[in-house]
Amino acid sequence: MSSTPSVSLVSRPQPVGVFALPAGYFLVPGWPELDGARADLCRGKRPEQFPAGLAFYQLALDGDLEASMTALTGDDLITRINRFLLEPSRPELEALLKEAAPDADLVAHVEMLGFVLGLALDPPDPANTDGEFAAQAHAARATLALERKDTARAIEELEAGAQAADAAGTALTGQILGQLANVQLDEGGTKRAGVTFQAAIDSLAGTDLFQSLAELHVSAGAMYQEMSESAPRLMQKAIDHYHQALALVTSKVSPETVAIANANLGLAYITMPMTQASDQLRIGVAIQSMRDALDYFNPENNKERWSSTQLNLANALVYMPSKHQADNIAEAVGLYEGVLQHRDRNTDPQGRARVLANQGNALAHLGVFDDAKAKLHEARSLFEEFEEHDAVRSVRGVLDEIAKQESLKRQSVQ
Repeated sequence: MSSTPSVSLVSRPQPVGVFALPAGYFLVPGWPELDGARADLCRGKRPEQFPAGLAFYQLALDGDLEASMTALTGDDLITRINRFLLEPSRPELEALLKEAAPDADLVAHVEMLGFVLGLALDPPDPANTDGEFAAQAHAARATLALERKDTARAIEELEAGAQAADAAGTALTGQILGQLANVQLDEGGTKRAGVTFQAAIDSLAGTDLFQSLAELHVSAGAMYQEMSESAPRLMQKAIDHYHQALALVTSKVSPETVAIANANLGLAYITMPMTQASDQLRIGVAIQSMRDALDYFNPENNKERWSSTQLNLANALVYMPSKHQADNIAEAVGLYEGVLQHRDRNTDPQGRARVLANQGNALAHLGVFDDAKAKLHEARSLFEEFEEHDAVRSVRGVLDEIAKQESLKRQSVQ
């Protein structure tokens, strides 16, 4: 903090960084009649009724940016900064910085906007301000550190940002802690990330930031799901997080978040060991979850997630106990074929081999032996090329079983 802070022209605290860009970076004018709504927004709550002076904020939250711009009338400095957020330009950035110069808080905010909007190379110095403005400056510096692959520096900045945000309320703190948890996870610190994810979730509990909260639950769930490979008990924690995410948002509002949660939940259910007959019901839930995920994912919007989810669905259909097992396996064969269209022999030979092996096994279950053998021979050739000996033995086992069945069929004909 600078040694001679100026008197701010803007009422504090401000809800900057609480809601998503652009609405969440608006400044609330300092009119007394807006104080209650400003306090709500700082808590991550939408006011029950937006005052007329905050119509622009409500419109932006609802996604109508054109109407929000129209509602931003007046030529005072705060209004011009808010208009700049919707219609940024370098000349206006320079003009706003010059006019805001007596107010360190406004300068930091405008500098932060310039950086976020790509009009400035450097983020503001958090030492020149405090509270929510310092928190946003630290977050912007963390973004720059990540662009430079300096995760240690990014973590330091986000830790400082979360500390600065405490003065502005738990909603902003939760948003920054969420960013921090994801960076900690990328660095490999799962234990630290788990603690930070929970702190972020606790901070956002009771807010209207359902999208942010759902994304945190999905990220935490994915972390525990990966960790469950060595600690199976953690799979239930992953499942709990996915269910909490799905309770917060719908596919209409957050289609990608819901699709990821459903895809991960489906995989979690089919990989959990089945110890009693009732556990087989999980396979049906898993299949429906993956179908829901594939309502959104496709090769165009997310080829990798679409491919893995479609493959997992096909595998589940093959092994799901059902009176309609032949129909399920036939559907799985088609799903495998769809994945094969996007797993090229040249770019992903091993991935293609695994799909071919699964498809060949499914075809063998249907008794379509010629097609099965063709798929399995190609899979075996690719596995041999990459010296995947266990996979080669597995494919040979299926081919041997096919040969045995064909021999029995010939004998019965004789």
